[in-house]
Amino acid sequence: METIQIKDNYIKLGQAMKLGSMVSSGVEAKIVIQDGQVEVNGETCTMRGKKLVPGDVISFHGQEARIEQKA
Repeated sequence: METIQIKDNYIKLGQAMKLGSMVSSGVEAKIVIQDGQVEVNGETCTMRGKKLVPGDVISFHGQEARIEQKA
């Protein structure tokens, strides 16, 4: 599982997917999220602006990434 480190209290789902190299652009993130292809903590999420906090896990096409607070 990959780790996405954030310095703020949260990161939006689309931004996290780009940062974690799950998608190549914000447009691609928008499409796959709206199509219901992305899970957050095991549940399908269709909100691109969903705020993710440390401990949340994103799943997309067999890839998983955990959000962690940067030290």
